[in-house]
Parts: sequence; C-alpha cells; structure tokens
Amino acid sequence: MSFTIWFTGLSGAGKTTLSRRVYLEIRRRSLRAELLDGDIIRCNFSQELGFTRRDRDINVRRIGFVSYLLTKNDVISVVAAIAPYAEARAQNRRLIGRYVEVFCDCPLEVVERRDVKGLYARARAGEIPNFTGVSDPYEPPEAPEVVVRTDRETVEESTRKVLGYLEEQGLLPPAEACRRCDYSEADEAEWRRNLVALGFARREG
Repeated sequence: MSFTIWFTGLSGAGKTTLSRRVYLEIRRRSLRAELLDGDIIRCNFSQELGFTRRDRDINVRRIGFVSYLLTKNDVISVVAAIAPYAEARAQNRRLIGRYVEVFCDCPLEVVERRDVKGLYARARAGEIPNFTGVSDPYEPPEAPEVVVRTDRETVEESTRKVLGYLEEQGLLPPAEACRRCDYSEADEAEWRRNLVALGFARREG
C-alpha cells in the first residue's frame, strides 16, 4: 500500500537527514518510493515563487499534488519540506488520503545554534525577509502521526520511531519480511550529483 509521509518542522530541525534515512530504508525493502526534497522541488517547479504566505502555500500545494500522483500510482512519497502553515498541510492531507505527518520538533534556539549557513543570523539582521521562525510564523501540527524530538533523540532513534509507526499501521512490512536490496547512500549521492551537474539541483553545503 502506498502512502505519503511528510516531514515538517523548522529549518535545521532535521527533516532532510531523517527523511533520507527513512527513504533509504524503504528502498532497501525493495519498495517503490520517491524522495521529494523541498529544495529540489523549488529549484524545478517553483523557481518563480518567493516566500510570502501565498507563495509558500502554492509551493506546498504543488509538492502535495506530486505526492498525490505518486501515491495514486503505488509509489511511496517521502517529503521533506517546512510547510509552515497548518491549512496548506490540511489541504494536502485531504487530497492525498493516505498521509502520515512527522513533526520534527526542535526548539528555535537549538536550530539557530545548529545553523552552519548562518541563515537565522541573516534573517535576524533583516537580510532574509519572511524567514520561518523569525519574521514569519511556523504553525506546529496539532495532531501529527509521529513526533520526533530531534534535540533529544539521535537520528537512529528518530528513524526507528518513524519506521516503527509505519510498521504498526501496516503501511510498511517488517524488514525481515522483505526481499532486501543494496540501495545505498552512495547511490543516492550519485543521483544527486547528476542532478547538480545537469542544473536540476543546487550543490549541498
């Protein structure tokens, strides 16, 4: 059974890292899945959009519609995107149906300390307008299926929590019941490098 699993939270809360871990494990269980990274989606589908509430909602709806098409065609969609507004997330839930929300819950002061790119500092200096958590709100989910406390849990602990929920709900077969494949982080990194080389993604870091 296909479904969409959406990782939401502040910038720096661990969405990208955790979604990749979960996605890789799904692929290793020989299941059909795609990882929709918010940055790659913006680069290819939403280049004309800014970061106003309207533009953010349009971007989230676009990601949601792609996820809907994947889920409809028996592909598990793994999404990592801030999606700061509750109503836009609720619209996607209504559209997709089989929808799992993972809230990467991390206090603002922690994500600011983690911010190696200095985005939060630039936002507080007024250099980046409409920055979520600083000059634009983030509306935390009221009833997410899974909450991971990424300031307290290791990546491994959070990954096990998410996979455990999916297995308990019958959305994901247990690892021991699956034919394993050797899809790896190196395979995913090579795919990303190809996208960067072709201009479909920005270089990380």
